[in-house]
Amino acid sequence: MLNPSQPLRHSDDLLKRGFASMLRGGVIMDVVTPEQAAVAEDSGAVSVMALERVPADIRKAGGVARTSHPSMIKGIIDCTSIPVMAKSRIGHEAETQVLQALGVDMVDESEVLTPADPYFHINKNAHDIPFVCGATGLGEAVRRIYEGAAMIRTKGEAGTGNVVAAVTHARLIDQEIRQIQTLDDSGLDLAAEKIIDRYRVLANSSDLPGESLVTPFGTIDDEMHGQVKDILNEVAEIGRLPVVTFCAGGIATPADASLMMQMGVDGIFVGSGIFKSEDPKTMADAIVLATAHFDDPDKVAEAMSMMEGAPMPGDELDKLEIRLDQRGW
Repeated sequence: MLNPSQPLRHSDDLLKRGFASMLRGGVIMDVVTPEQAAVAEDSGAVSVMALERVPADIRKAGGVARTSHPSMIKGIIDCTSIPVMAKSRIGHEAETQVLQALGVDMVDESEVLTPADPYFHINKNAHDIPFVCGATGLGEAVRRIYEGAAMIRTKGEAGTGNVVAAVTHARLIDQEIRQIQTLDDSGLDLAAEKIIDRYRVLANSSDLPGESLVTPFGTIDDEMHGQVKDILNEVAEIGRLPVVTFCAGGIATPADASLMMQMGVDGIFVGSGIFKSEDPKTMADAIVLATAHFDDPDKVAEAMSMMEGAPMPGDELDKLEIRLDQRGW
């Protein structure tokens, strides 16, 4: 969400957030082949996420998940006319540099891949390309926005076909926004300090004497505090995050997409839910229809009725060995 009353900290923030705003109201689909990209584009997807394996397969395979091979990403870029995103590992500056060199339109610093840095995310302000990042709560979202994210997505729990984590994260962010709106100036100072505190983990992990509060985003000081507080002030003023906010993780049916849109998100990421269903083309069409007409039960019913095959299988979250939504700092 672009708010002209608030000054942007970096000159290219307007361009990055403007690109993200162009995707509002749409569906972004994970694709692993040019043929899948064509299905996504034909269905009306506003963008595709190019990756070698959808999250369900990444979860099943285990091991270390890295950014996709350049030839695979280039193949998707060359075959579609809609924007192409790709994932980098959390904190992996070099993967991001490769993706930007390949010509992707946006980078997803993603918990679906194995994190590369246990302390910090990528300094997104240092890159020309826009970023989308996941968040489970307001503090995480504000840190990502401070670092330069142009879009936030609720993390959900990728690859499960279970929407409950996406609902949880959307509700928590909304709850915490309402809490921030009740704070006076000193309360906002306390909230900003609590949000910044996560950046101290590296310094606090050393038992040697001395102090250094340098991070990839600058020194932990009054200037950082003021900039984080400015974001909180904007959140309190407008009653939402100041960037486009999508949801992700567990969207498996048109009704799931409608539910999340009714909760106030700006659009939908669908990872495994399209191409792990029995009829991917129809599922893609149906989710796009339900997203566009999320507040029209007749249209959502029409979208649900389009599905002749079963949606992707779902997983109970309490039976998962690894929770991807817990990755990220």
